[in-house]
Amino acid sequence: MGTANVAVKSRAAPLQWRWPLVWASLLALCVLGMPHLEALFRLFEPDARQVVYTRASFATLLWRHLSVVAVAALAGIVFGVLAGIAVTRKRGRDFMPLVAQLASLGQTFPPVAVLALAVPAIGFGTWPIIMALLLYGLLPIVRNTLSGLLGVDAEVKTAARAMGMTPWQVLISVELPLAMPIILAGVRTSVTINIATAALGATVGASNLGDPIIAGIINNNTAYIVQGAVVIALLALTVDSLFDMLQQRLKTSRSAA
Repeated sequence: MGTANVAVKSRAAPLQWRWPLVWASLLALCVLGMPHLEALFRLFEPDARQVVYTRASFATLLWRHLSVVAVAALAGIVFGVLAGIAVTRKRGRDFMPLVAQLASLGQTFPPVAVLALAVPAIGFGTWPIIMALLLYGLLPIVRNTLSGLLGVDAEVKTAARAMGMTPWQVLISVELPLAMPIILAGVRTSVTINIATAALGATVGASNLGDPIIAGIINNNTAYIVQGAVVIALLALTVDSLFDMLQQRLKTSRSAA
């Protein structure tokens, strides 16, 4: 029986990489091959003098886009998970409604409004969009952290304490591993949303994949808009498929355990 399970897992492992590799390959082809697709984009703007965005390479814009999203995601994970842990402890339970409402408040503010408020305070550039992404992406992480930790069976925690575990050990060894699939789903939602939202950073001087879109709107060039939108969509699909693979592997390891 054990040999059969190992064989099934060995066959399933390459399949889990299939879609991430497909989307990543399409993203790489699109980014690296964009300068050679002038004939294709000429269909969108036959009368335009230039149809391929060339003010910066798409590889550079992709790196900047990923960097902004990654910084905002890491900050969101730290603040969101720590806040969820804090209010699910005995001393912090009274603050649970407040934390949930504050996280929800972040998504009620449109990212454009956050940018407009942040620019006068901290200037143009990358930090305003990071702040906007952090506020906008915090809710799924906080909500799923609360749901995951509160969903851990009380009997499991009681059994862990009966084995002599300290509250910290129960949290690290029992609660967080059991809640991880739900927390990861929240992180996945947050990151995927922010990949698209990060394009707004181009309006405040944070150069990223939003640059071609904003340039296309300003110059009435549909080809520019399509280029930025397609690369952002492929990036979102790549990252989302990677998170899906992580979730599947987590489920597999838990079922094996």
